[in-house]
Amino acid sequence: MNRKQAQEKARALVSQMTVEEAASQLRYDAPAIERLGVPAYNWWNEALHGVARAGTATSFPQAIGIAASFDPDLVRALGDVAATEGRAKYNAAAAHGDRDIYKGLTFWSPNVNIFRDPRWGRGHETYGEDPLLTATLGVGYVKGLQGEGETMKSAACAKHFAVHSGPEALRHHFDAVASEKDMAETYLPAFHALVDAGVEAVMGAYNRTNGEPCCGSAKLQKILREDWGFEGHFVSDCWAIRDFHTGHMVTDTPEQSAALALEQGCDVNCGNTYVYMMKALEKGLVTEDMIRRSAVRLFTCRYMLGLMDGSEFDAIDYTAVECPEHLKKAEEASRKACVLLKNDGLLPLDVEKIQTLGVIGPNADSRAALIGNYHGTSSRYVTVLEGLQDALEGKARVLYGQGCHLFKDREENLAVAGDRLSEALTVAEHSDAVVLVLGLDETLEGEEGDTGNAAASGDKIDLLLPESQRKLMDAVLAVGKPTVICLMAGSAIDLGAGAEKANAVLLTWYPGARGGRAVADILLGKVSPSGKLPVTFYRNEQLSKMPEFTDYAMAGRTYRYVEEAPLYPFGYGLTYGDCRVAEAKRVAGGIEAVIVNEGDADTEEVAQVYVQNEGAAHAPRNPRLAAFKRVFVPAGQRVTLTLEIPAERLKVVDDSGRLVDEGDPVYYVGLGQPDARTEALTGKKSVRI
Repeated sequence: MNRKQAQEKARALVSQMTVEEAASQLRYDAPAIERLGVPAYNWWNEALHGVARAGTATSFPQAIGIAASFDPDLVRALGDVAATEGRAKYNAAAAHGDRDIYKGLTFWSPNVNIFRDPRWGRGHETYGEDPLLTATLGVGYVKGLQGEGETMKSAACAKHFAVHSGPEALRHHFDAVASEKDMAETYLPAFHALVDAGVEAVMGAYNRTNGEPCCGSAKLQKILREDWGFEGHFVSDCWAIRDFHTGHMVTDTPEQSAALALEQGCDVNCGNTYVYMMKALEKGLVTEDMIRRSAVRLFTCRYMLGLMDGSEFDAIDYTAVECPEHLKKAEEASRKACVLLKNDGLLPLDVEKIQTLGVIGPNADSRAALIGNYHGTSSRYVTVLEGLQDALEGKARVLYGQGCHLFKDREENLAVAGDRLSEALTVAEHSDAVVLVLGLDETLEGEEGDTGNAAASGDKIDLLLPESQRKLMDAVLAVGKPTVICLMAGSAIDLGAGAEKANAVLLTWYPGARGGRAVADILLGKVSPSGKLPVTFYRNEQLSKMPEFTDYAMAGRTYRYVEEAPLYPFGYGLTYGDCRVAEAKRVAGGIEAVIVNEGDADTEEVAQVYVQNEGAAHAPRNPRLAAFKRVFVPAGQRVTLTLEIPAERLKVVDDSGRLVDEGDPVYYVGLGQPDARTEALTGKKSVRI
């Protein structure tokens, strides 16, 4: 049913509740109200890259890898897969009376925060550093999760509203200060786009923004509900309301914290502070109308999901989980996520010339490196090693050596340091070519409290590989065999001299539970890599020149404001083809471009248009992304495509946060940014028009 009909039903139901019953429904673990036929419901569920934390589900690449596809149609399809499997799992669990956490249909995804600093441990949960890319992909995932009908297939949630990207260690008491310009230009656009797209929920962040805690902010709620017209429900991050009186010190008691959050429009408390709501009512800190207002919003959502009256989605059977169609879509995502950073011609590997392939590294046979965080459980995992073994069975011998621990100096506690190194060197010596699989996993970068990286609470202290892996990389490369480095990580990594010595570098991100098959397909040339970087890869030494991690001003951050040439630029990624933009011209509403593939391999590419308002005082330092489109370009062929550019993308944001016409918009059309570093890495120039 539509929102208006759902609201009417919700008001009628809530009017029959006692105020205590209504207050109980504002907890994430809302209890049943048996006398009214209201079943228990747990609002907390996750679907960052597939249904998470509730058993078996199709596993997609981590969100940052999905972003590297630059493919909103794919992202939308993945959202639909998650919604279908979420329904299948909900129907099955509810049939057995199981209404536990992670069993509902309100998914707290996607994360559309801006990945502004490469140290942030949760950055791999996002769609990268660009507001337009983040907004476009976020809208795709929301539409996939929620569907097109009046009954929502599942409910999406835009998080974390609004200015949130580390440091993780400070999030419970930190104040993220951002200017009106940075708010309007960088931190708010993706949220605004998702609200316009009809996202059902918005989650507040842990930190304060410009002095107010995000889950109790009058300023942010005005933007959300009055300026943007948001009609859905608002949920706190988990135990964030407790931070009001234990971290931010803006209240003195749990009752005051509950009252502040409710007054400022927080409808669901993930945590336990709302158990004090009735005490807050007794003390006159909240009113009955405020409690019922939030309860109506929440039951509006439940009616829109068809959870109260039933819906056509009740027929989705459990057999939809990990069905062949879903697994195929996940594999497509894994292929499109991989970014080829370097290739001197070694890739694709020539199986005719390789009798023995050495596969080395702590992530080569690691399941943890496949799945990122906020993940589900796969019924089968395919690591990079297993993917290559399967693909090369009967064609070439595959030797394996772990080489080192992910971050410790030895694998076995009773051994000496470097206890796996000699085996790795032996494997390299016996191989015709080497695939060296390095990187991180969720124990080294992630959310505070979830990660094992206690020293930085999930954030990174530098952009280097752990020392154990650096030693392994140097030693294996010194053997002198043709070597490709597969980098499995969710953020910028500087391989140093290793990247120069290796013949090729393939960034796989965290490619999903069966992602090893897609990686093998790329390494062996079954498919061309086609991903593009959704974040800037900086050199490690550039960290010392960047603003402090706690500084939320955008100056010096991301490709739009970076001053020095990076290691690998935003939007960069090679293919096995040889594509370039041959022609480009302005047409009504956008740009028409011709892409030519002068190589021997079919490939997909990502056409990218950047705009710079020349002469504008308020434009970002560097040209900014204005449009992009993924396109298939057969070998030896040319493809003509049109990229739409709405007029507002040509405006700039002034110091007061207003969009203004300023300067002369100039377009750069290419397969990456129009910067000198991209040109040096690709040998291609963007077309300026």
